[in-house]
Amino acid sequence: MIVSEFVRQQRKTHRLTQRGLADRAGVGLRFVRELEAGKPSLRMDKVNLVLDLFGHRLEPAPAPRKED
Repeated sequence: MIVSEFVRQQRKTHRLTQRGLADRAGVGLRFVRELEAGKPSLRMDKVNLVLDLFGHRLEPAPAPRKED
């Protein structure tokens, strides 16, 4: 699952509005909207503030290997 879908799903599961999520995470409403819209360049520290509310965080993960 991609981050934007995860955040939207968790927000709705926890019955939060975008404004409510922004307030609880300490980020701006615009940031939450851009995150849920899948904006390709966002500050990782702010993404982790949002994910932390749901017990998750961004971390390095191995990339799938390409077959030659």
